[in-house]
Amino acid sequence: MVQLVASPFSRERRINSYHWNAMETVELSLVIPCHNEEKNLQPLLSAIDATFDPLALDYEVVITDDCSTDNSWSVLKHLAATDPRLRVQRFKFNCGESAASWAGMQASRGRYIATLDADLQNDPKDLPAMLEALKNADCVCGTRAATRGKGDNWIRIVSSWIANWVRNKLSGENISDAGCTYRVFKRECIAHMKFFNGAHRFLPTLIKMEGFRVVEVPVSTNPRFSGRSHYGVWNRLFKSFRDLLAVRWMKSRQIRYEIAESND
Repeated sequence: MVQLVASPFSRERRINSYHWNAMETVELSLVIPCHNEEKNLQPLLSAIDATFDPLALDYEVVITDDCSTDNSWSVLKHLAATDPRLRVQRFKFNCGESAASWAGMQASRGRYIATLDADLQNDPKDLPAMLEALKNADCVCGTRAATRGKGDNWIRIVSSWIANWVRNKLSGENISDAGCTYRVFKRECIAHMKFFNGAHRFLPTLIKMEGFRVVEVPVSTNPRFSGRSHYGVWNRLFKSFRDLLAVRWMKSRQIRYEIAESND
């Protein structure tokens, strides 16, 4: 299990050690989709460094550029050239957040995977507490229920609340903040998962359907550092409705059985 203790090594020494062991499994992969986030990337990686540098934890950051139209890819290549813990890839054409998240998960090498946004509204400082909660669960989901007012305007708060209510009502779930993609989970949670466009919104439900335990912990909500949000009322309430019906159907048709006896 993840051990969070003070590191006796300097940042430079641990970066060099990571370079030599680049082909080995790391403890944690931070998977981040990116679309037009050029001004957020350096502050994001600095915040990640500030969180994990004091901890003896091997980690990597995997960022997938979803064919950004700004200078995000140039910034990512420059940052990756100076830190071997940062691994970057770019889509040939825009594919959406679900595809960027899934491509990052597939490219990652961590025993544990953390998913978070690139806009710094998800605070890396919350990750140690989420990893600690993972000792008693298979997946830990962040919930912003108590902190939304600190980082979002009232339109986003209300639309998110309505979207959560509709999702829970139709899917039979009790996730307080299904729209929060800030999560940490064991790699085996997604080993046999069938991902689809929009699946990132329903990852807790999909992980539960694989037989794993999901819990929620409170996380911070920071104001967006730079740029504009890619989500509004349309994305939260209407665009995902078809995906919600698909998840509802999958749950209703899920195969369930128990072996009574076997000669093995």
